[in-house]
Amino acid sequence: MAQDTRLTAKAENGRNGSKNVSTMCHAANQMPHLEDNDTVSVTMKSNPVASKEATGLHMGEASVTEIQATMDKLTQQEAIVTARLDALLVSQNAFKHELSRLDILRANLGSQAVSTRSIGTVMLSQAAGTARRLSAAVNQLDLEQARVKGTLNVVEQVAELKTCVLGVTGSMGAAQDWEAAATYLHRASQIPSQVLNGSFAEEIVPTAEVPDPPQITLAQAAESLRGFFLGEFEEAAKENNGSKVTRFFKLFPLIGKPDVGLDVYGRYVCQGVATRARSNLNAGTGGLQSTEGFFYANALTKLFEHIAQIVEHHGGLVRIHYGEGRMVRILERLQMEADVQGGIIIDTWSDERSLDRKLTDIRSYAFTFLVQSFLPAPAARTSTPRAGSPMRKGALEESSAQTEESVDTKEVDALLSEMTVMVARWSLYCRLIALKSKGESDSQRSEDEVLSIPPLLARSGLAAKVADRLITPINVMATFLLRRSVERAFQLDEQPLGLSLNPSKAMASNPPYMSSAVDDVMYIVDQVVERSLATSQRLVISSVIPSVARVLDSDFIGMIQRKMRDESYPKAAIPNTLPPESTIIAFLVLTNDLDIANDYVKRIVRSRVPSPGSEDAGPSPQSLDSLFPFGDDALYATRTLISLQRVFEAKTSELISDGIYVIFKNVIKPRLRPLLSDAFRDIDYQMNEAEEANRSIENDQETGEGADGAAEYHFQRGWDALNGPIKRIFTDGNFDRLLSTTISYLAEVLEKRIWSYYGRINDLGAVRLERAIASLINVVVRGGRYGLRDAFIRCTQICLVMNMEADEWAETQSLAKTDDEGDGAEWKLNVGERTRARSIVQNSKSTDS
Repeated sequence: MAQDTRLTAKAENGRNGSKNVSTMCHAANQMPHLEDNDTVSVTMKSNPVASKEATGLHMGEASVTEIQATMDKLTQQEAIVTARLDALLVSQNAFKHELSRLDILRANLGSQAVSTRSIGTVMLSQAAGTARRLSAAVNQLDLEQARVKGTLNVVEQVAELKTCVLGVTGSMGAAQDWEAAATYLHRASQIPSQVLNGSFAEEIVPTAEVPDPPQITLAQAAESLRGFFLGEFEEAAKENNGSKVTRFFKLFPLIGKPDVGLDVYGRYVCQGVATRARSNLNAGTGGLQSTEGFFYANALTKLFEHIAQIVEHHGGLVRIHYGEGRMVRILERLQMEADVQGGIIIDTWSDERSLDRKLTDIRSYAFTFLVQSFLPAPAARTSTPRAGSPMRKGALEESSAQTEESVDTKEVDALLSEMTVMVARWSLYCRLIALKSKGESDSQRSEDEVLSIPPLLARSGLAAKVADRLITPINVMATFLLRRSVERAFQLDEQPLGLSLNPSKAMASNPPYMSSAVDDVMYIVDQVVERSLATSQRLVISSVIPSVARVLDSDFIGMIQRKMRDESYPKAAIPNTLPPESTIIAFLVLTNDLDIANDYVKRIVRSRVPSPGSEDAGPSPQSLDSLFPFGDDALYATRTLISLQRVFEAKTSELISDGIYVIFKNVIKPRLRPLLSDAFRDIDYQMNEAEEANRSIENDQETGEGADGAAEYHFQRGWDALNGPIKRIFTDGNFDRLLSTTISYLAEVLEKRIWSYYGRINDLGAVRLERAIASLINVVVRGGRYGLRDAFIRCTQICLVMNMEADEWAETQSLAKTDDEGDGAEWKLNVGERTRARSIVQNSKSTDS
């Protein structure tokens, strides 16, 4: 209503404003108009005051016009405002109508609310009370029903208890049905303790024959059956009656004594394990069997196999009658017995093989030959050593021989093999116990599941014994055996016979040409790696494989490096001459030793760790995942082997590169410049066509080649004489490395020779020179070595620029101004070098452009 009042006031104000404006316009229209302009002008001239009044009249005419225009606009705005106000007044009537309807609805809603409240207070309150009474009655009925069911259940349980009590006493009486008695006891154990110990059971269950309360009767029966079952079980165990043992073993969990049954069964199987182990160990006493072959390794293997058979065959029986996870208790007892019997076997083996003395001798071994090989040569002595002096001739050799006799390598190898077998059997045993501790077989284990060593093995005495008496000696002996084999291999090293740099002489040996030490050492490396992996022990891998890498680096590679440096370094005795042939051959063979050894190690590793998708990997009897099932041991072994390969490859590659450079520097390089000089001997690139024709006839008579083939003929003859003798001795890999080094230097020398023809070559000579360079490159890269052409790209591009036509050169120059490679060619020459190459030729076509 307040809004309607404001709208009415605004409408009245609008009407008043429009009336005022209309009054002003009407007054303006009533003003007199002047029609005689002349009279006005005269008056203005004669009277200044009248002039001013006339000016005012003109201004009044202008004001009236403006007022009339303003009036028109205001009239339009008045019409618009009036239309809006009328619309508002019409809508106000509609609003009043709606408000009246809302008032009517509110009055009706109030009456309905009053009716609803009366219904809730009068009608529904009675229904709610009735519902509450019905719910309480239903709950009371449910409670009574539950009590009745509980009472019936108790009655049934008491009846079952009475049946069990009577059944136990009856079965233990004249019938002596022990299985039935145990079954009744098992049924009685299912009855809740509050029923068993309740007063109702104490009143109902006792009878004249069994007057005691049920819990006392059952406890006495269980204790009586436990004693009887124990006696019968021990008697069956003494008689070695397996069926009877199994019969009474099943009854212990039925009478509520599963721990007793597991303990007595554990003692029984442990007695069997101990008896079998002693019999196996005593089988070799008093004879030679205990000192020959793998007797103790077989005894330990039989011990583990016997335990494995017990676990495998009786695990199902324990799981069925005692429940899941109860086999662990027997495993603990078996492991305790395995600790005792395995420890006896290992200690007896250690004493029998004099392990401690051999380890002491191995640790004190001096490796005299290796040490002396790395020492500098002693200075010449002028005085004569005194008698008995260590410096007396032969005294050092005798001392070395005595040291070698103190440690028999064959015995060490046999001990290492026997220890490897024992540790490998221990690893298999650990896997079995770990699987059985988790209650699953090896076939049920998923590939992605990580197996862990159970605590009963990690804390066992046998594990400590294996680590101390087997794994540690394996680490020591494997390193000694490898290093002693390296020393012995170089002591007995033999070079290949009948090698010669003369292509006309036949080789007496078969390729690859290498020292005998490489085969010997790499065979031992393969054996040591194979034995280390066979143990399936991370401790062995973490110690032996790095030791192999260390021995190969320090001793094997070190010995070859020392020989290459001190004994076979190809150095010319007289300046400007080649080194002796025997020295060159020995150096080439030593370089081959490194390359072949690198290939051996690569194959040794790849046969155990095949690369993904490789088909050339050697056969592997077992994968590392199957050999190392615990944790990330397989991944660790893989990384350790790959590290061995990479470290050895890095060391040998570095030394091979040094050896290749020595051969190039002292054998190839001094003959390479004369070779090029001879190839381009007596070749003139300034001759005209007539002189060229005459020279071609002379070359045909001399070499059988034309003028273009003279350089190729001389270069190929010298190139074959230079590289052929080395190629027949070098391995393919070493020769490719040498060839790559030689060609890099040859390309530099050849480029310098091309630049040296600056101003001494005409257009025809440039064409001949390009052909000669192409023929030389073909000689070098023959045999499919097309990748070596990249070294001569600068040479070929220089010749290309020299022989360009004028328009091609102009196009190349124009493109080079915007982009050095804008013509699409991958230029190795910059713009300045291309310009210089173009100016090599006299009267070049570039002067015509």
